[in-house]
Amino acid sequence: MRAAPTILHLDMDAFYASVEQAAKPSLRGKAVIVGGLGPRGVVATASYEARRLGVHSAMPTAQARRLCPNGAYLIPRFTLYRAVSDLVMARLRELSPLVEPLSLDEAFVDLEAGGAAFDATGARATAERLRADIRAATGLSASVGLAGSKMLAKVASEGAKPDGLLLIEPGTERELLAPMSVRTLPGVGPATGEHLRRAGITTVGELAEAGEDELVRMTGRAHGVALYRMALGLDDRPVVAERDAKSVSVEDTFDVDLHDRVRIRGEVQRLAERCVGRLRASGHSGRTIVLKVRRYDFSTLTRSETLRGPTDDPAVVREAAARLLEGVDTTGGVRLLGVGVSGLADYTQEDLFAQAEAQAEAEERDAAEAKGQDEGAGGEAAAGPPTADAAAGGVGGAGAPVPVGEAAAGGEAGPPPERRWPAGTDVRHGTYGPGWVQGSGVGRVTVRFEQPGSAPGRVRTFRMDDAELEASDPLPLVGEPAEEETE
Repeated sequence: MRAAPTILHLDMDAFYASVEQAAKPSLRGKAVIVGGLGPRGVVATASYEARRLGVHSAMPTAQARRLCPNGAYLIPRFTLYRAVSDLVMARLRELSPLVEPLSLDEAFVDLEAGGAAFDATGARATAERLRADIRAATGLSASVGLAGSKMLAKVASEGAKPDGLLLIEPGTERELLAPMSVRTLPGVGPATGEHLRRAGITTVGELAEAGEDELVRMTGRAHGVALYRMALGLDDRPVVAERDAKSVSVEDTFDVDLHDRVRIRGEVQRLAERCVGRLRASGHSGRTIVLKVRRYDFSTLTRSETLRGPTDDPAVVREAAARLLEGVDTTGGVRLLGVGVSGLADYTQEDLFAQAEAQAEAEERDAAEAKGQDEGAGGEAAAGPPTADAAAGGVGGAGAPVPVGEAAAGGEAGPPPERRWPAGTDVRHGTYGPGWVQGSGVGRVTVRFEQPGSAPGRVRTFRMDDAELEASDPLPLVGEPAEEETE
């Protein structure tokens, strides 16, 4: 515990939903729900307008639709969320070298380590400037907690929501925590909370009064000691700057159970490609390929294969995932598939081979040049090993991807794939410019044409196969949102 409240916890308010409201001017002040849109979809984040109607994260989307039938239901856009998160984390790192990200929208900061603050007055002023800087850079609000420990800083930020700042003065911890629910404490989930409730303990004050010995008897030594310390407001954990990822994975839950083995293999291949995309974006490679299969009866199987060296080659990950699938019985149907890579490293086995080949090629070239000089022949250096492009048949060769619906390896072209436009998808129209999908069905797609900082845009409907309509990358958020206007 510190004598000054110089540990800061920042939590962006309803982050995904707030980003969508900032990016889509027509949704400002409206109920926005981000998550899976199918029958088995789950809410990732709900705006405060939706929360007032009872919608919350981890709720089935079908239930959310019953509570909030007029809300805007959108697919997540993680590319944009990561870009906004990078802006926020950059501001935190300007304050201190000790920034501990917990997720895209949440982090601890040690203000003393960067000299940003050493007492309550300086910490409050720094936090207010930080909140103003984030709003100016992104148009979003953030809640901040300040305290002498990480646990209390997080408790403070929860109390500050939404769009607030709460500072807990050291020495007031027990008084502040006493009336709070035991569920306020980190690690006290529904099961532990119910166990304590049956013992007559529902508040943090009652937890402290129970004493360490009683809590150890009830929950075991490790958990009991930790609970008692937290009830007293004691937490000596430091802010840790690096929280290295241990794995990278992607998974999909399907609206209808998959029974077709060919379709299942295709989905695994697609997930492997997405997983490698995330792996490369994080600057890592990995040795262990993991396949996750949740069957029709909710039983979940996990299979893994460890390679000789780390890789970020999509072909290698696809092949390993396919091998793992061969050992899984999918009879009865599959409701979820996932592909992951663990055992992460910051290099690949292919990199090491490439370095060795490059070195050998250079040595061979030097030897050839030396020989040519000696003989006065002036010949060219000997050719090195073939490049990756050459081995794959060059650009557009056998190793190049073939768009769906086009001829592959001289075969006939298949039918063009059916275009799908989930609500929230970024699009661009050749005539009307950038916009986003409000909804689609019965061969039609409805698009609202607007962008961050603009007035609410107009809505137009097109055929699903409109040649001028195409998917696009998200537009970046730019400063404060403009004032809302009516059409």
